Amino acid sequence: MVNTALDKVKIWKIYISKPKMSQDANIDDVQEPINSAPPEVRRIIERVWKLEKGRLDKKINSHINDHILDIIKEEVR
Repeated sequence: MVNTALDKVKIWKIYISKPKMSQDANIDDVQEPINSAPPEVRRIIERVWKLEKGRLDKKINSHINDHILDIIKEEVR
């Protein structure tokens, strides 16, 4: 159970770290960390994904880090 904001940030760091994938990995293996993530982490991932997709669609090359930090702060509250 995620009890504190610090716990949520620690979980987020685990899910954003790049796993080592084998040559035989399939889409289910890639999606597994997202599917098994706590709801708070899944919301963060989805919001960041939508933000980045919108930026790519509009071909915006500005920095995204501040926006991602805002999303994490909102979800941690």
